[in-house]
Amino acid sequence: MFRGNELSLTPLISKQTSMMKRWAIGISLVILVGSISACADGTSWKEEVLLHDGSRLIVERSVVRKGRHEPFQRPPIGEESLSFKHPVTHERIRWKDEYGDDVGMSNFGLLMLEVDQKAAYIVAEPRGCLSYNKWGRPNPPYVVFKFQGGDWKLIALQELPTRFKTPNLIMSSPDDEAKQAGGGLVTAEMVDQINNKGPFSAAYPQPPQYKAILREPMKLGTLDCPIMVRIKGGWESPGGSKAPIPIKPVVSNEAK
Repeated sequence: MFRGNELSLTPLISKQTSMMKRWAIGISLVILVGSISACADGTSWKEEVLLHDGSRLIVERSVVRKGRHEPFQRPPIGEESLSFKHPVTHERIRWKDEYGDDVGMSNFGLLMLEVDQKAAYIVAEPRGCLSYNKWGRPNPPYVVFKFQGGDWKLIALQELPTRFKTPNLIMSSPDDEAKQAGGGLVTAEMVDQINNKGPFSAAYPQPPQYKAILREPMKLGTLDCPIMVRIKGGWESPGGSKAPIPIKPVVSNEAK
């Protein structure tokens, strides 16, 4: 619109501002919808576990993805559960790892389930470096639980029977692998194939702690997780350098 020799840009600027607002709202809605979808990203499946004595056990596994993540990237595993009928006591047993505010995801990645008479055992690894520090930087990098007397209890690796040697659960991205397997029963043979495929090759072999349950400490530096200590609002190195992402105060959401 002209006013004498002056060109008025007000209508044009108003139109551009309105368009930018609409774009901003649209992008915000996409991000919001993506976040809502991520919170509801849950997968359940049945998995066949090959026990040390050659017997087989059907377990029901469930994973929910949620927690801190970059925009447009998938959330980490935020909750994980496993349930099965004990072959000796016939009781229904459930193990659950809930979201930890202090680590920004679930605490553990499952490696092995075993049964010894009336007891049951789970071997897991801390999920990520914050969880590794939280659980005492174990070496070998395992956290072991024993079910007896109606509850799961944390035990030392030395208390795990030595005849339990081989990881027998899907270890890496189990929910994705279950989906790729077709959503039905994932057999023990399929579990073995899944655990021994992937990026591993002669040049980049599978780390030894996943091939078998180690009983001796690994060499220093093998685990490649910097030492971090818990502070109010996050984590820091002993030298005082704060972790990249501040964390909320600890909430008691440990494995049950």
